[in-house]
Amino acid sequence: VVENEIQARIDNIFSNLERLEILSSKEPPNKRQNAKLRVDQLKYDVQHLQTALRNFQHRRYIREQQERQREELLARTFTTNDSDTTIPIDDTLQFNESLQNAHRGMDELIGSGTHILQGLRDQRVTLKGTHKKILDVASMLGLSNTVMRLIEKRAFQDKYFMIGGMVVTCIVMFLVVQYLT
Repeated sequence: VVENEIQARIDNIFSNLERLEILSSKEPPNKRQNAKLRVDQLKYDVQHLQTALRNFQHRRYIREQQERQREELLARTFTTNDSDTTIPIDDTLQFNESLQNAHRGMDELIGSGTHILQGLRDQRVTLKGTHKKILDVASMLGLSNTVMRLIEKRAFQDKYFMIGGMVVTCIVMFLVVQYLT
């Protein structure tokens, strides 16, 4: 009852603070900042009160729960073990077997990872050798570059000769058709 009354008063304070906040915004500009600061401080204090009330309620609930559990424990009657008492060895064995399987699986994963890394190292060595060979061929092609440029220049000139020949052939054909028909 007291907690409910305290909660009701805190709710009432919150509603009053909301009205105070509205009223503080209507204050003259020189007093407005101070009024807003006071309202914020009051809100902060009320939030601390609310938190303290919740903590008190939580502690009371835990204390009541502990007392209830204590009463249940004291009210329970204990008997001797039944003949149904068994030791769950099967579950433990199954768990151990599962752990062994997982261990083997991890060993296999590590082994395959090692093989993959070794394969990558071998590929790196192969690629380094290929790179060296390519550089050797490129240095040999240095001499061939001048020859290639001459061939490209000749191909460019040949293209102009071909286009010129096609134009001359078209003109001749046009003239033949024009004068012979």
